Amino acid sequence: MSEVPARLPMEWIAGSLKRERARAGLSLSELAKRAGIAKSTLSQLEAAGGNPSMETIWALAVALGVPFSALVEPPAPAVQVIRAGQGPTVHSEQSSYLASLLSACPPGARRDIYYVWLEPGSVRDSAPHIPGTTEHIVVAEGGVKAGPLGQEVELGPGDYLSYRGDVPHAYEALAGGTKFVLIMQHR
Repeated sequence: MSEVPARLPMEWIAGSLKRERARAGLSLSELAKRAGIAKSTLSQLEAAGGNPSMETIWALAVALGVPFSALVEPPAPAVQVIRAGQGPTVHSEQSSYLASLLSACPPGARRDIYYVWLEPGSVRDSAPHIPGTTEHIVVAEGGVKAGPLGQEVELGPGDYLSYRGDVPHAYEALAGGTKFVLIMQHR
């Protein structure tokens, strides 16, 4: 990786920690104890301060009984684009490992995953899928213009796009040999 992606905005983690701690009915002291971290550290994180490692966030998620993604995923806009190398990341204190969460699977969701090959010269128009469908694209090679009609976005290798799949949408290759991963999430 030539450039280290941006770190997670602390406001996301702070808001998620407060929300999940309140949902669980835990005090600062009790959550800190269950996670094995100092109460002052937890207080700082809930105030959007500090620089938590993956291990700290993971310990808090386990103590709260929620997936890791529940503490780091941003509020989802109607159309979401994450450019290659620009996704929110967390690091490990134990290895040279960086992880960028692109999308967490909501409870009860079903997903179909496709690897797509697309060549320039025609547009693949898609009728709306079943209500509640969301599509996710990660470009592997080439370039693609995709998304709901009138909201299409140009993407390059490593870019991520999420959008409603229950509205008319399209895909168009911008370069020869375009390949991408398409995940269709159905509720």
